[in-house]
Amino acid sequence: MTLRLGYGTNGLTDLRLDDALALLADLGYDGVGLTLDHMHLDPMAPDLAARTRRVAARLQQLGLGVTVETGARYVLDPRRKHGPSLLDPDPDARAARTALLVRAVDVAADLGAHAVHCFSGVTPPDTAPDAAWQRLTGALDPVLRAAERTGVPLAIEPEPGHLLANLADFHHLRVLSGDPEPLGLTLDIGHCQCLEPAPPVDCVLDAAPWLRHVQIEDMRRGVHEHLPFGDGEIDFPPVLAALDALGSSGYAGLTVVELPRHSHAGPELARSSLDFLNKHRPPNH
Repeated sequence: MTLRLGYGTNGLTDLRLDDALALLADLGYDGVGLTLDHMHLDPMAPDLAARTRRVAARLQQLGLGVTVETGARYVLDPRRKHGPSLLDPDPDARAARTALLVRAVDVAADLGAHAVHCFSGVTPPDTAPDAAWQRLTGALDPVLRAAERTGVPLAIEPEPGHLLANLADFHHLRVLSGDPEPLGLTLDIGHCQCLEPAPPVDCVLDAAPWLRHVQIEDMRRGVHEHLPFGDGEIDFPPVLAALDALGSSGYAGLTVVELPRHSHAGPELARSSLDFLNKHRPPNH
């Protein structure tokens, strides 16, 4: 059984972390996408190492796998969503994001996580593409060295509207960076439906060699809105079958439900999402 399902804590922000983890274990999830944020294992607060050890013990007690996600909206800057980014014109600001990602890699290693997720950020105004890509590769270099040191791969996510927006952009980054071993991919199935030229099932197959993390939700073509399953346009059975077959390519990570704007209904959506995925996944699970 290679399709291991998780749920993202960015969709459970009204719950304490321990309550969220217990909920997911009770529902039957295999793991959790843990977004480091002020309400869930705050990476900027004191005693991070001790708090991380407690979360690691709880994950082990509950039998949950984990991916560390770094998409918290205001964890670094309370007034700028996702700011500063890896593309910020200010070198010190870029360095702050790099330092957060290095910290996330170390947290991931202590948790026994199988990957650390990140994204590039939006290209700032009046920034030439070549300059933006140069900033991105430079800012990621210390993170990739941390990933190599700890053995926890970095999984960058193509994000609509960002510099690195699609699978072609991921391969561009790979080439620019010299194809470093720790650099992997987060594939968001909804984003594939939103903007990739190929269908989501083909994106899974094409991405397989570099895949380190998967996010999943429903979505409509051309509209970047994370939707509960059944509210969008994705044909899930072939996608889930392709994800299930990824074990042959070496993927051992989670497929994490990503509904960050639905925390008000998080517990119920966690239940209904798992029911939907189990109904549409390949037989004999």
